[in-house]
Amino acid sequence: MAENEAAEKSGYASVKTALRVIEIMEIYAREGRSLTLTELARLLGAPMSSCLGLIRTLASLGYLYETGRRQGYYPTRRLLDIAQRIARNDPLLERVQPVLESLRDTTGETVIFGKLQDDGRVLYLEARESANPVRYIAAPGELRDAHVNSIGRAILGAMTASARGELLSGLSFAARTPRTIGSAQELEAMMQAWQKQGWYPNFGESFPDLGAIAMPVTMGGVTYGLSVAGPLHRVEVNAEAIVAALKVASASLQG
Repeated sequence: MAENEAAEKSGYASVKTALRVIEIMEIYAREGRSLTLTELARLLGAPMSSCLGLIRTLASLGYLYETGRRQGYYPTRRLLDIAQRIARNDPLLERVQPVLESLRDTTGETVIFGKLQDDGRVLYLEARESANPVRYIAAPGELRDAHVNSIGRAILGAMTASARGELLSGLSFAARTPRTIGSAQELEAMMQAWQKQGWYPNFGESFPDLGAIAMPVTMGGVTYGLSVAGPLHRVEVNAEAIVAALKVASASLQG
């Protein structure tokens, strides 16, 4: 019994430490400057002692360097180099990226490729932003609630009604905007119409000025979603052309 409790505590501590490392890197990405131990501890909400151990470990492994005596620490390029090597060897994204770029150039809007997780959220796997100064900004790793997201709806539409209902049962349908669909029953009714037309919209439901249209894409037996997103007034007006471009892009990825 005591051994099991000790193992559980050790496992929890390891997970917590891993999360702290990720939080440290996200803090640097947000702050964009060298940070002292005091600043890092405050931003992490962690004791100085545990923060010191983490920073020293990351520095000893080459992920951080001291910018000057008592001036703080900043990440080296090591993490970037590792991430780039990982991305270069991703067979899925290698296939998807040129299609995203072509779709972005055709529509003039931001294009996103994503996957639905078991917790009812969409994970953005890849994105190509529009060159337009007024555009939707998206990045890989971002998470969105599926029921108010075009990619989420596209993937939900490819599921059976029972599987869809089970996934949606634990979600909150609190209004994000005046246009947000307010219940699972209302969403299911709309889902049938979207399935018939073959594309799934989000017109001002997650954010008032955001418009997006998505289609499901099945690759290797897994269903993903491909979306074109931008300012609501542009996406709504150009919906027909966006749908046509999405059909071509989706067809090129299927299989």
